[in-house]
Amino acid sequence: MRIVTLTDPSSPLAAQFVPEAGMIGTSLTDAGTELLGQRRGLQAYVEAGKTMGIPILYPWANRLGDNTYTAEGVTVTLTPGDNGVRADPNGLPIHGTLAAYPGWRVTAESGNELAAEVDFGADPRLLASFPYPHVLSVAVRLADRALTVRTTVTASGDTAVPLCFGFHPYLRLPDVPRREWMIETPPLRHLRLDERGLPTGESEPQPAREEPLGDKAFDDAYDQVGDGAVFAVSGGGRRLEVHFERGYPAAQIFAPPAEELVCFEPMAAPTDALRRGGYPCARPASPAVTQFSIRV
Repeated sequence: MRIVTLTDPSSPLAAQFVPEAGMIGTSLTDAGTELLGQRRGLQAYVEAGKTMGIPILYPWANRLGDNTYTAEGVTVTLTPGDNGVRADPNGLPIHGTLAAYPGWRVTAESGNELAAEVDFGADPRLLASFPYPHVLSVAVRLADRALTVRTTVTASGDTAVPLCFGFHPYLRLPDVPRREWMIETPPLRHLRLDERGLPTGESEPQPAREEPLGDKAFDDAYDQVGDGAVFAVSGGGRRLEVHFERGYPAAQIFAPPAEELVCFEPMAAPTDALRRGGYPCARPASPAVTQFSIRV
């Protein structure tokens, strides 16, 4: 697999992406210091879909409440283990079907930019789980101490394409104990989850806040995230920000207690929206564009 290295023309930031392994971002370094959680590494992602770095969760982020969904007038039955579908410990389909997908085609590349795409309409395996022909394009750019990820979904058939995807950036502050990290969140609506991690329908507003991560664990869902919202983690003189710049009205915050990392996950729709509705769409002749960035 070819690893593409990008360098920031104006700073010592560098990033790495692997198009042949699902267009995953595997590294973001500042003067050689790694800022992304490596977890089990690239090989485990390729072989078993174990996430690390910056994976795309597509065509749905997080989990679905059942193996069957109906969207845009089409009913689909998923089979975990087939067509890229993976199950969580409760047997629910999780994180879409593109984990380590090898069929990305690089469309542009320079010293600090990379773009690649997947044609869903050309792969029967992908259409079996998400039967909405379209082209998915991801373009990344490293400049001015920011890694920007721009995603475009272009319908290639006559059917609208549900937008329920997301990204899962694993952030870390090296050389600073987790208990000393501070996290900052914008105004949000906190969605209550059941024991399976699915929204119950109950929610409460949450004002902007700054709090120590300490020994807390997070696997929390939110919506009503405004364009331009900023999430951040800081400590030891370093600050990492995730800017939800466009098209990500939902989020998941993930910080397992036993790992030195935190995730602010941009999501195009809340968990299980593909089944419940309330998702946006890319419509024929009207591509959808979303964008987030990680600023160091």
